[in-house]
Parts: sequence; C-alpha cells; structure tokens
Amino acid sequence: MRRKRVYKKDHKPDALHDSVSIGRFINYIMEDGKKSVAEKVLYRAMDIVTKETKKDSMIVFEEALENVTPSMEVISRRVGGANYQIPIEVRPERKFFLASRWIIEAAKAKKGKPMAEKLAGELLAAAKNEGEAVKKKQNIHRIAEANRAFAHFARSRRR
Repeated sequence: MRRKRVYKKDHKPDALHDSVSIGRFINYIMEDGKKSVAEKVLYRAMDIVTKETKKDSMIVFEEALENVTPSMEVISRRVGGANYQIPIEVRPERKFFLASRWIIEAAKAKKGKPMAEKLAGELLAAAKNEGEAVKKKQNIHRIAEANRAFAHFARSRRR
C-alpha cells in the first residue's frame, strides 16, 4: 500500500514584519485557535526586546533561533531486543519547528510574569547563547555525540 502524499505547507507571513518565520512562530504560540492573542504576546515580547537591547527585534529573533536550532537529534530504535538511541541529522523543515518549540516551552515553564515578558527574556537569553532552550539543544547534541557508535543502525532504517 502506498503512503499518503505529504504536501508542503504554504506558510503565510505575519502582518507587521512580513516575515514567514514570525508567522510560523505565532502559529506555534497560538492555543485554541486564538491567533490575535498569540500575535499580541509575540509583538509585546519583541517591543520589550527592542527596549532592552536598543537593536532591531527581528535581528535578535533570528539570532535566538539560530542559536537554538539543532543539527543532530536522536531517535529510539529497537534492534535485536534492545533499544538504541540513534543519532540522525535534523531535516531542514524540522529545525525551525524544534527551535521554536523549545523557546516557547522554556518561556511557558517560567512562572510569575506575563507570557510576553517570559518570551522576551527567553529570546534575549537565546540570542546570547544562554537560557533553557539553548541548554536543551546542547543536551540533545551531547546525547547524539555519546551515541555516535550506534549511527550505523540509521542506515538500515530506509528500505
């Protein structure tokens, strides 16, 4: 039986910056279809970033994403009755998703502030190569490096 065809999604840019990456990031923040709330959260966070750094918030946003974007990840694979963590290269489409998700999760994990402030703090930290999202990336890379010996199992994955 053939697999279902997966079509490339046509992502729409956001209204303010006309950037596809910000449009996608807003969609990842969004909960229960409340896009206007997600837009307000991100735009407020970007205003906070601009006030604190005196730099363009788009540059800080791109730096943060670049610093959090992973190049390797591990997948669990069962071989001969044992589970192995096999390091694989991250697909380009997945890199942005993982980086965005880690930044948003790190911001949500903090308590006691509005989401815009938490997100701004996480974006600033990620732009400086610090923060929870960057730690997550480094941890994933460390695991992939430790399991490099099992990389040969990845080749038998495709048939």
